[in-house]
Amino acid sequence: MCVTTPVTVHTSGSIPARDAAMDVSLRNKSLSVDTLAPNHVCIDGKVFDLDSFDHPGGDSIHVFGGNDVTVLYKMIHPHHGPNQYAQKMKLVGVMDKYRCEYSFGSDFGKEMKREVFQIVRRGQEFGTVGYFFRAFLYIAFFVAVVYRWTFQTGPSYGLAVVFGLAQALIGLNVQHDANHGAAAPPGRKNVWINDLLGWGADLIGGCKYLWIQKHWTHHAYTNHAEKDPDAFAAEPFLIFREYPASHPARQWYHKYQTLLFLPIIAGYWLSSVLSLEVAKLQDAGAMSASMKFENDFVARQRKFTVFWCIVHLVISLGPPLRQHGLTATALGQALTVGAAGSLFLGCLFSLSHNFVNAERDPTAVLAPPPPPTDGSDNANTTAPVCWYKAQVETSCAYGGFVSGALTGGLNFQVEHHLFPRMSSAWCPFIAPTVRRACAKHNVTYTYYPWLWQNMASMMRYLHVTGGNTDAVTKLE
Repeated sequence: MCVTTPVTVHTSGSIPARDAAMDVSLRNKSLSVDTLAPNHVCIDGKVFDLDSFDHPGGDSIHVFGGNDVTVLYKMIHPHHGPNQYAQKMKLVGVMDKYRCEYSFGSDFGKEMKREVFQIVRRGQEFGTVGYFFRAFLYIAFFVAVVYRWTFQTGPSYGLAVVFGLAQALIGLNVQHDANHGAAAPPGRKNVWINDLLGWGADLIGGCKYLWIQKHWTHHAYTNHAEKDPDAFAAEPFLIFREYPASHPARQWYHKYQTLLFLPIIAGYWLSSVLSLEVAKLQDAGAMSASMKFENDFVARQRKFTVFWCIVHLVISLGPPLRQHGLTATALGQALTVGAAGSLFLGCLFSLSHNFVNAERDPTAVLAPPPPPTDGSDNANTTAPVCWYKAQVETSCAYGGFVSGALTGGLNFQVEHHLFPRMSSAWCPFIAPTVRRACAKHNVTYTYYPWLWQNMASMMRYLHVTGGNTDAVTKLE
């Protein structure tokens, strides 16, 4: 989370010559991040115009128009040096005061990036041959299951489970990297690849642009108490945060959330397809974290997302209704599809950041501020937290080859969170290097050899957050 004060649009020599022709309507006007224009973004306290910027990575950048994107920009451009963005984008304003809770220039971050980039050279970090082989293998499997579900044998409860798993495999191995912009390298000739594969999210009952809004925000602010939408997405049904015993978010049934976890997670698909967020194309979780999605680009995408939502519902509900009519059997089979996929995806993503000894809020205990040297009041400033360290200590990794084959390498969540625009197929290859850097700099890296160990750790953590008296008392 970055803290901002009103933006002063300068017309003096502080603006480079190339920006001297600043929009006259902005001259002598005070702005703030809360009132940024839908076509403007803020990076490091500088305000830039998106309309005049031909982004090599495609138009998805416009999803975040109207927001402070400092952390998002730096996490997906680890190769960029200081102010490199300013060389390509039109500057329209500069903030008088600006500070960010996260820093990206620590010795740990620099050394880790240097070592990792020796393994994965710039321009090679996108989809590998293995990624595309696996992606099209799972696409073929998905198409075969849809054909069998729709035209061949027709729906059954057994096939419904297989159909749900096929959808989950698309979510993990196809759309995920694509919607991170990691399947194909930047450039107008390649953008369509990421866009096309990214629509896989809609084909399995999700939504490409809602996913980008929420998931990119989650990546930027992992486990942040106020900024990570995933940290409170399951509330009020489940609580993943270490709330004090007297906190109003706690309910009596949270003491039993280890038992309720699987049934509640199984209902994720149903909550997704019934959500009105698809029509609005504004993710409530990300918006509760102060993000805004009220720009023209988002508005233009709504018709496409509604179309794909209808296609998904026709594929999932049509065959059971055709075969059984409007009966409990038809609805049960359709719900089984959603439950199977939800359990597969929901369990894997829940355990990635919720486990024993996970860092629950990287910015809760900030480094003390440096003493003021100019006589100014420095009482309300704090030294930023290393973003790379925060990503490592809020995430965990598990398993090996088999887990990687099923998840596309996303079992290495630490590596994926450190380099979200690197294809997850690279994660197993850079993991040893990341671990060495963590050990050298005393950064806690959590790894579980087996998936069940990670799952058990998550359940123990849920037991604590749910209301184990002794454990919760310690949080007071």
